Amino acid sequence: MSTHDFIAIGLGPYNLGLACLTEPIDELGGLFLERKPDFDWHPGMLLDSATMQTPFIADLVTLADPTSPYSFLNYLKETGRLYPFYIREIFYQLRGEYVAYCRWAAAKLRTIRFQHEVTSVTYETADGCYVVRATRTDTGETTEHRARRLVLGTGTPPHLPDGCAGLGGDLVHSAGYLDARESLRAKDSITVVGSGQSAAEIYRDLLADIESYGYRLNWVTRSPRFFPLEYTKLTLEMTSPEYVDYFHALPEDTRYRLETEQKGLYKGIDAELINDIFDLLYQKTVGGPIPTRLMTNTALRGASYGNGEYTLRLRHEEQERDFSLVTQGLVLATGYRYQPPAFLEPVRDRIRWDRHGRVDVARNYSIDVTGRGIFLQNGGTHTHSVTSPDLGMGPYRNSWIIRELLGREHYPIEKAIAFQEFGAPEAVVAR
Repeated sequence: MSTHDFIAIGLGPYNLGLACLTEPIDELGGLFLERKPDFDWHPGMLLDSATMQTPFIADLVTLADPTSPYSFLNYLKETGRLYPFYIREIFYQLRGEYVAYCRWAAAKLRTIRFQHEVTSVTYETADGCYVVRATRTDTGETTEHRARRLVLGTGTPPHLPDGCAGLGGDLVHSAGYLDARESLRAKDSITVVGSGQSAAEIYRDLLADIESYGYRLNWVTRSPRFFPLEYTKLTLEMTSPEYVDYFHALPEDTRYRLETEQKGLYKGIDAELINDIFDLLYQKTVGGPIPTRLMTNTALRGASYGNGEYTLRLRHEEQERDFSLVTQGLVLATGYRYQPPAFLEPVRDRIRWDRHGRVDVARNYSIDVTGRGIFLQNGGTHTHSVTSPDLGMGPYRNSWIIRELLGREHYPIEKAIAFQEFGAPEAVVAR
């Protein structure tokens, strides 16, 4: 059995970008394993009008290699959509269009194996390599693969608030919204819980049909207001090499505090969508009130289910008042959280962990004790800040990983791009 230079597990945009960027490098032999039958990305939120929150240049490859044949612009050219995109004059592609682009790129690559669900990873000390076992989801066959390095791109699974897991009924996380939309529309009442882009998109989608279906619609958010995604240019410099260097060097407790404080930098709502929701509310209330409520400062403290209804135990954070809300339909747009996949358990002792029990991601994106054997895509907001889930930083991170895999820099890696300074200047004399 041959030994690959690396095996990448999971095929989201980041590992797909890695596949595109390593394809032309003859010295690197990689294999990409994905349990799904084709590339898919947030299928439950592919609303027709939903757009990306990053511009098209933040594709799989361009910010690492603008000449790559796997760029979004080349996809548009090959599919005859380049001029319509140019005339549209909007830098933010439709989310469905982005998924179609990713599928186009995946279909061109020879290193991807779909329908391979990884079940275990072990390490052979004698050979210095990892053994990856997978099950073919189409045939049930067990396959075994060997590699010197691993790149983990299994994504961040949906997060349910405490007290909602195993609650019963047909509650749905936003990740499965589209599949549940028809059954939700048939209910007398629907409540959306969440404060980010997904919650806003779902509320907007349900609000548009509120008169046609006659349900009552609530939007509950713990945030004190409907925060727009902060997208000013100097703030965007926080997705820079300098800020990663600065953030990663901070004490662990400081990084954890900032991780919580900075959620609005990547979990806010598009300002245009917020305005669109207001305009839609205004339009629909011209003839009188409609059955919808928007409730801010309201935290979900618990829930129960019975007789086809959910009783939500809520608390208004500023007034410190507890109250209940009864609803038939419940959509939890409560985000995603990284969890180390179960198949890593046999090599747990080869992974670094911080004092909080989370993977300790090194500056070069490695998480293993050697600092060069296992690399992590995403899942590092506590070590690499808001750059971890940012699509535009995916090619930058992949350039780092490729340098570690090759032992040399193949794609030029930016060292400094920001105008501002994030730390105290060196050799400053206090007066």
